[in-house]
Amino acid sequence: MRGIRWTFIPPRAPHFGELWEAAVRSFKHHLKRVIGKSWLTFEELSTLAARIEVCLNSRPLCPMSGDPDDLAALTPAHFLTGSSLLSFTEPYNPTEKAMYYTSRWRLLRNMRDMFWTRWRREVLNQLQQRSKWLDSRSNLQKGDMVLIRNELSPPSEWPLGLVTKTHPGTDGLVRVATIRTAQATFTRPVVKLTRLPTDKEAESYYAT
Repeated sequence: MRGIRWTFIPPRAPHFGELWEAAVRSFKHHLKRVIGKSWLTFEELSTLAARIEVCLNSRPLCPMSGDPDDLAALTPAHFLTGSSLLSFTEPYNPTEKAMYYTSRWRLLRNMRDMFWTRWRREVLNQLQQRSKWLDSRSNLQKGDMVLIRNELSPPSEWPLGLVTKTHPGTDGLVRVATIRTAQATFTRPVVKLTRLPTDKEAESYYAT
């Protein structure tokens, strides 16, 4: 439709989302620590989430244009609303640490400020240095028996599968594979799969 080609990530592979999934993880990480044991109503939580949304979607991604005199930056808000997000100016005091439980407005404001202080520091660190996976390992091959890593598996149950097809990337490395089990056939990332050794590999392993 209109020349758009959709590309979907495999199931249960949030790390394929790269930067946007990193932002989601960062949001959850800091939100839990900011709220702590505080009890918020639905309206208060919605207000806090909206304020945090402004912080997240206001981060600069790249310059808006090549003009050196243009100081405007492209933000995630431009993709959502077509322009930068606007919010009412509120007092911001990074040195104020007290939580005003008697004033709900001050409580939400301080939570927003605490989130902003934590998240901004993380964003700056990411912009300065972005880490990547540099260690490589042997690719999965068709016919390999794998142990499927599933956090919901009950005790003493080890789900196994057979690799029926691999999906290498442009660099030739296999990061996704199609797995067939006794119940179904599905796709999983290789980080969720553990290849079982062959007989010869097991013999040499246990011999050492």
